[in-house]
Amino acid sequence: MINLLFRHKINLSRHVKFYRFIISLRRRLTSSTIIENNDINKDKDNENYNNKYNNKNKDYIINDTNKVPLKPTRKLDKSYKPILVELGWYDWWEYKGYFGRRGSLARSEHSETRKIENAENTIKIESIKNTEKTKKFLMISPPPNVTGNLHIGHALTFNVQDCLVRWYRMQGYDVSWIPGTDHAGIGTQSVVERYLYKEKSLTRHDLGRENFTKQIWEWRELYGNRIIQQLRRLGASLDWDNLFFTMDPERSKAVNNAFIRMFNDGMIYRDTRLVNWCCALGTVISDIEVEYENITKRTFLKITGRDEKIEFGVLHKIAYPVAEPNTCEIKELIVATTRIETMLGDVALAIHPDDLRYKSLHGKEVIHPLLNRKIPIICDAELVDMEFGTGVVKVTPGHDNNDFACAKRHKLPIINILNKNGTLNENCEISELINKDRFDARKEIINKLQSLGYYHEKVNHEMKIAKCSRSGDIIEPLLQPQWYIKCKEIQQRALRDVQNGEIIIKPSYHTDEWKRLENDQDWCISRQLWWGHQIPVYKLIYKNQESDKELWFAASSMKDAEKLVNDYFDKNNIISKPEYTLKQDEDVLDTWFSSALLPLSALNWNGDQNIPINYPTTMIETGHDILFFWVARMVMLCTYFSGKPPFNKIFLHSIIRDSQGRKMSKSLGNVIDPLHVIEGVTLQELQQNLYKSNLSESEIEKSIKNLSKEFPQGITSCGSDALRFGLIEYTHQTQINLSISNITIIKHFCNKIWNLFKFSNDKFDALNHIPQITCDFISPTKLLSSSSSLSDILDNLSLVDKYILSKLSDTVMKCQKAFEDLELYKATEALRIFIVEELCGVYLEFIKPILHKDLENNNDIEKKTQKTTLKILEICLDSSLRLLHPFMPFITEELWQTLTKRSNNDKNSKIPESIMIVGYPRKDEFECFKDTKVEDDMKTVLNIIHASRSIRQQNNVTQGKLLPFYIWTDIPEFINGKSQIIKYFPNIKGFIKASDIQVISSVESEKNIQMTQLLNNSAFNLIAANLKVYVPMTAILEVQSTSNNVTDTELNRLTQKYEKITKELETLKEGIENATYLKKAPDRVKEIDRKRLENLEELKKDLEKNVKLVQISKE
Repeated sequence: MINLLFRHKINLSRHVKFYRFIISLRRRLTSSTIIENNDINKDKDNENYNNKYNNKNKDYIINDTNKVPLKPTRKLDKSYKPILVELGWYDWWEYKGYFGRRGSLARSEHSETRKIENAENTIKIESIKNTEKTKKFLMISPPPNVTGNLHIGHALTFNVQDCLVRWYRMQGYDVSWIPGTDHAGIGTQSVVERYLYKEKSLTRHDLGRENFTKQIWEWRELYGNRIIQQLRRLGASLDWDNLFFTMDPERSKAVNNAFIRMFNDGMIYRDTRLVNWCCALGTVISDIEVEYENITKRTFLKITGRDEKIEFGVLHKIAYPVAEPNTCEIKELIVATTRIETMLGDVALAIHPDDLRYKSLHGKEVIHPLLNRKIPIICDAELVDMEFGTGVVKVTPGHDNNDFACAKRHKLPIINILNKNGTLNENCEISELINKDRFDARKEIINKLQSLGYYHEKVNHEMKIAKCSRSGDIIEPLLQPQWYIKCKEIQQRALRDVQNGEIIIKPSYHTDEWKRLENDQDWCISRQLWWGHQIPVYKLIYKNQESDKELWFAASSMKDAEKLVNDYFDKNNIISKPEYTLKQDEDVLDTWFSSALLPLSALNWNGDQNIPINYPTTMIETGHDILFFWVARMVMLCTYFSGKPPFNKIFLHSIIRDSQGRKMSKSLGNVIDPLHVIEGVTLQELQQNLYKSNLSESEIEKSIKNLSKEFPQGITSCGSDALRFGLIEYTHQTQINLSISNITIIKHFCNKIWNLFKFSNDKFDALNHIPQITCDFISPTKLLSSSSSLSDILDNLSLVDKYILSKLSDTVMKCQKAFEDLELYKATEALRIFIVEELCGVYLEFIKPILHKDLENNNDIEKKTQKTTLKILEICLDSSLRLLHPFMPFITEELWQTLTKRSNNDKNSKIPESIMIVGYPRKDEFECFKDTKVEDDMKTVLNIIHASRSIRQQNNVTQGKLLPFYIWTDIPEFINGKSQIIKYFPNIKGFIKASDIQVISSVESEKNIQMTQLLNNSAFNLIAANLKVYVPMTAILEVQSTSNNVTDTELNRLTQKYEKITKELETLKEGIENATYLKKAPDRVKEIDRKRLENLEELKKDLEKNVKLVQISKE
């Protein structure tokens, strides 16, 4: 029944509520579909448009097995295996409804009235259970083009957005992140055209418009589904109930109605102007689809559709004879041009009015060297730079934007010499060149000029070649009638909204770029394509009668257009109505037009006056490269229709390039499929995939070589979590040069987390510790003690306990601030440091002796200490998973379940089913634990340990040999024994394998001659100017091998280090004594250098002493 209804969705689309109910019901039945990679081609040849989705798309196909996905339950494996860890969670999350509003409702079931800190740093008391008062977070995803697989750039976009979405969800917001795909007019049409020609030797003209668009629909069905599967594999928690396609019935209706309204408002008009024309595709293209190649000298380039390469990077110098010159006047003017074929469209030569060389030629004419007709010499200070070349410019307004503007100023004729396919037309006035390709005509024109004596020379010239990014063809400025939107007023509103703070752009330095709207031109919205929204305008064509002007009527159908024509006749008192026909414009709308409406149309706006109740959205996040092509246009159009900006925040991220800084390109073989990083791929598979693409044989050959260099061992499986976390870490770069090796490093980080939980869970089991896990975070103070005051709790904690809680507090604050400031990379940096360096590197090492103790026969104090340690470890684990979850959803869910499985909360407190619906750690829950004094003390302990180990390493003493250590200091707390650090001497002693540790005051060492001699004959390591670690050289020599080789090695090592420090010291002295440094260096820098100089001088003295000690020992 459901399948039957769904097949007739186009008819049902008029009944929106019923249709959405059917979609929702269908999704509930389909959410458990099992995905198999080899199913992608099952329906490739299916010609039924309404039965187009295969079982790659879980949003539309009934699961034949009708299995409900079970919550994954697995024991922790010995090692981290991402493919296994990530298996099953996404299906279960979706089945539970966590991605849409049901996710917020599920969270509310576990929540109580609590404080919520929002991104604007205000605190409010809210009831999460009251969904009407719950804060909303609404965002649309930039719809990827249905031209193929997602690449790593898409993965970055969706990853950044998913991190934000998951964070807002954990903050208690009602979240909806709306997904969709874009029909990508020119991109999809060009890809399918290449595919058809390569596979079937067919062009779109061979098929006709109807059959060709049918082929594109089939392509879209295949790759649209594949894109959705990639997004699911990335873990993107999208609200699939609201999935859209920019050419589905709802969006198409909104697009048509929006156009008609703007046309009727006088905002859309038709004009003939110069446009970026791609001859290969036969359409105008936008600026974003133009790529530029820099040429420094004469260069031959391969051009689409031509066997031989074409010459670029030269200036052709041509003579134009002056008409009727006087004897004293210049006889000819020399003009230089890179596109010599366009001279057939010349209408004038231009000189600067102040150029004294050509004063006598003002008002004169020259004779066109090939067409033998006169053209005027005009004066134009805007067009001509009299310092460049000869100071004479040919004016070809039909093929150059600057010349076009000049022609408008001087009311010159505008001649177009090119057909749409790049051949010359009748306006060229040379019969043998008509219908000849522009580049073939170029050669013949040069030959003609040479034979006539007007061709002087050609010279190397640095230039930029404009190429179509889709076809590779050379872009031609071409005079064509197109549809335009008047942009001045809507641009001014967009500028004001940013200036007034109605819209905030992050990072803030992009705000200045927004000012480009001040100089932007009207927007050309028509494209000469077959795939897209056909423009809803109809041209009135009188039969047997000519009209002075074109009459166009904007209507959603031919019937509506006819009604408008009759109204026009009535309004203009045309009683005897002439015979006429109506013809819809064959052009389609620019893809960006439909995309610009998405903040409205994705919310099911149909283009009328009724604005969706959940408009505007919260923010938009995308790459900075489409700030103007998409984001600015959304602001302009949606504000025009609604009166409000479509979002109040614009968050932009950097663009990904390869490890060498090159743009990602299929022809270079450096485009990365995120699934290859997640699941791994061999070099052979990467190369084989190229043969399935639309690349030419030469491009495939080049790509294979590049792949061998870039990925000689293929790409190892890293998992989705590692890819996500690694990409976020990259976002601090203004240009991301991606190296897969960095993602592999993050996989090791995941393994570190895995091992941390394996160790902890083993200890929890062994020591019968039961974690207390709830949806909203249990305050650490409450978890540690339900009755004691904060000061009592802190007094009973050890230094290392206080230290890890202080560091956790700092990490929570950094993570929250990173999300609030939209600087997510700062959160990933803070989390890596906390987990790897602080939690694993410090805390675990210090508490292992406590957790390893058998306390059955021990005292209550040690039992209490062990219990407190386990609780603090639990706090750290729980907090770390919550903090990590937005970045690593899969591993955090897997490990979270191991905690909740052990949890034993009271019957009135329901254990949350998923980490997706728990609270994110808040600053107010942890700020009481922040203690810089504790951190400084612990840092000193760690420095002592590191310094002591360094002495061993420097002197080749193994950890198995005990050594006596002396800590020299003038710190009062150290000397009088009141420092908490003293309490940790037993731990330090064990870590550094010390036979004894003694503290020596600086005063004592100066007064006691014996102590002075001991220190003078000791190896040392400098921690700070007032803190050093010493080991008597006699003790070192005792444990060292009696072989002289050891002493020789040590002497060489110390001598080399001494020479290095001496050189570094000399360089530093030379620098700080420099007059420029003394004058210009900031005081802060001078102070840093002064302290560095003191430390280096101290280090040099001690190294000199150590060298002498080793020399004495050799004797």
